[in-house]
Amino acid sequence: MKIKQIYKVLTVVIFSVITLEACQKLFPAAPAPDNTLAVGVIPGLTPAQLQEHALGDDEFSQIFTQQQGLGPVFNNISCNNCHVGNGKGSPATALTRFGRATGRTFDSLVSENGPDLLPNAVPGYTGDVLPPDANVQVQLIAPTIMGLGFIAALADSTILANAYPHDGVAGVPNYVNPTSFFIPQAFNIPFNGQYIGRFGRKATRVSLQDQVVFALANDLGGVTCDYNMVKPYNYLVGPYTGNYVQDPDVSAGFVNHLVMYLLTNKVPPRRDSANSDVLAGAQLFTNIGCVTCHIPTMVTSTLPGFPSLSNQTIHPFSDFLLHDMGSELDGGVPEGSAQSFQWRTAPLWGVGLSPNSQGGGLFLLHDGRATSFIQAIQFHNGEASARKAAFNALTSQQQQQIVAFLNSL
Repeated sequence: MKIKQIYKVLTVVIFSVITLEACQKLFPAAPAPDNTLAVGVIPGLTPAQLQEHALGDDEFSQIFTQQQGLGPVFNNISCNNCHVGNGKGSPATALTRFGRATGRTFDSLVSENGPDLLPNAVPGYTGDVLPPDANVQVQLIAPTIMGLGFIAALADSTILANAYPHDGVAGVPNYVNPTSFFIPQAFNIPFNGQYIGRFGRKATRVSLQDQVVFALANDLGGVTCDYNMVKPYNYLVGPYTGNYVQDPDVSAGFVNHLVMYLLTNKVPPRRDSANSDVLAGAQLFTNIGCVTCHIPTMVTSTLPGFPSLSNQTIHPFSDFLLHDMGSELDGGVPEGSAQSFQWRTAPLWGVGLSPNSQGGGLFLLHDGRATSFIQAIQFHNGEASARKAAFNALTSQQQQQIVAFLNSL
């Protein structure tokens, strides 16, 4: 039986007796072999900020049950179950995003519980199934949550400086409609009432608050808050009337604690950076043009109240722009202005630690289909075709040096 099938069977068993004790015993977060490099807090926080970070840390690991507002349909029971040790998720915990594509028109089927499939349900209710009119779906593994505060502190002008055609690529920002609770910073530049997204696989979330609110309701599933009182349910069954908790399930304070936790997680330190193969690989990574999109160095703007995030030189190895990655990586599901074949350049910091949160294996790209760095590079087409060709022209030793460099990040 495949890992994902085993995972779903376990989920059904668990929620036939949905108690906190049962959840903790039968559906624990997968342990990370060594997450000491990936987990930690940025320096320079006030005592109040440190306390809020600690509260958010507890909430991130919280096992949600029906008695705490989970459901009636959901995808998982804890943030940490998908983002183990703050790292990348695996195909075993991937979520399904779906919709209906008709020519150039796309419907995320919100009226049929889109955009995310929530296949699990509380006792006495039935989990989601794909609607009959959904003709496209994509699997998405959880991205790393390391260094998000530095991404939040990037000025729009810094992102735009690398946008549009240059050096054979044409990265574009994803302008999205702001939520009602979005508070622009001085460095956010509006364009026709929209703002540049920077979080999510397709850069569809402008702020971490946007990301948390969406994730509670959709990626986790069924958890309402003061910012979003819409509780998903199986449209084939109808609304659930047995809620244990009156909406909202969690408070604005709960959301703010989670935001603080995500905002103040540190970036893992480099490893083996003085190794000769790592140094050679870094130079080759530059020479073949990978740094055109995976930009090594940026400088953050001023984020009020957070000196350790403000005006900092960071090394995310991303431009946070959307790129055409070709037909093989076309997931079929657009989001906002991002087409189905466009993906935000994934930050590479911490990528060498991915096996620590992925059960000892390595699962790359949006759906985890690539199980090695070289395989992931082979899926790079579209705007990345020339870079892939340059990589394939290297000797085997040179390719392994690039792998050594990536493992050091």
